[in-house]
Amino acid sequence: MRERTWLNWAMHVGFYLLLAASALRLVSRHGMVPQTVTSLAVCALLALAYAAGIMGWNRLGRRGRLVWLGGVAAVWLALVMLAPSFSWCAVPLLFLCLRLLDARGFTVAAAALTLVVIVAQLEIARELDVSLILAPVGIAAMTAVIFGELQRESAARQLLIDDLISTRGTLADSRHRTGVLEERERLAREIHDTLAQGLTSMGILLQAADRMWATDPAQARAHVRRAAAAAADNLDEARRFVRDLQPPGLVDVSLPEALARLCADADGTGPRVRFRLAGEEYPLAPEVQAALLRVAQAALANVRDHAGPAAGTAAGTAAGTAAATVTATVTATVTLSYLDGEVTLDVFDDGVGFAEPAPAPGRGYGLRAMRDRLAEVHGVLVIESAPGEGTAVAARVPAAWPPCVLDGGGPA
Repeated sequence: MRERTWLNWAMHVGFYLLLAASALRLVSRHGMVPQTVTSLAVCALLALAYAAGIMGWNRLGRRGRLVWLGGVAAVWLALVMLAPSFSWCAVPLLFLCLRLLDARGFTVAAAALTLVVIVAQLEIARELDVSLILAPVGIAAMTAVIFGELQRESAARQLLIDDLISTRGTLADSRHRTGVLEERERLAREIHDTLAQGLTSMGILLQAADRMWATDPAQARAHVRRAAAAAADNLDEARRFVRDLQPPGLVDVSLPEALARLCADADGTGPRVRFRLAGEEYPLAPEVQAALLRVAQAALANVRDHAGPAAGTAAGTAAGTAAATVTATVTATVTLSYLDGEVTLDVFDDGVGFAEPAPAPGRGYGLRAMRDRLAEVHGVLVIESAPGEGTAVAARVPAAWPPCVLDGGGPA
């Protein structure tokens, strides 16, 4: 528990003021007689002993402080026996007892100090006076109550401070863990939307090249070249998302151009993909453009992997090859619409559709990743599908992002 430094020094100063006042009274009442000189010598010894304890407080330790308190009290008692006027120095000594002793020890010390003060005052008065008994008792009681309350308040405040420090540390740890989880989630989304899809495309192209190697070498080499280009693109993607940079598809091109290029590239590794632009293009925040591009990538990957009837079978590499063949008959349309106040991205395919989203084992991260991406830019994702009727994925994002904050605290 931290002690009240100002209160400690106030008691120290008070002790020396009482000591000086008692010495002046002694000299003014009795003059420099031998007993006065002796009393002043003991007074000086008490002042030095008290000062030694103050200066060496931090080095003494608890046991050393108790020994020092006992020595100071003994010197003070001898001084009171020589000159009863020094008895009022008991108030600062009572404060020291409160700081250093437990409840039982303080009670005994307070009673002894009060008794010494009463006897000393009766000695000065030379006659019995009830007020000389009641006054020291009242002063001792008030001093003990006030100092005790101050210590209790100080202890409660220190406990609160310790709790706040502990809470701050816990909050810092929680923020750190949250940051780690958010970064892990970001990397998972980027890997799913870039590397995983790129590897799938390369696998399809290389399988097609392997099948055509003997019958159509030229087309097989074309597939290999496209696979190599996809590998280079994915390497560039990996470098960029590690640095948390804008997707390479949006570097120096607009969002419609990036989507058109994406549709053209996807057309060679699965379903036929068309791109449509509706409305008049206007500037969008880089975060919004990146989110919509990633959603389009993930949606087209789902079309390639799940829109054809062979996508639901389980036969390892052979199933993947069959899926590449069947999904070539599926058509997908990507529509980017610039509306008043919001931008929409719709991806529709005429594939097999589904009744309930039931991803294959080890898959199924794509829809959650799309929703998370859109949520970061205050967007929403809606998915509609039915068996035999294809699937529609619709993303809506406010055009003004980040939203303005009004004085009232809510979004504009």
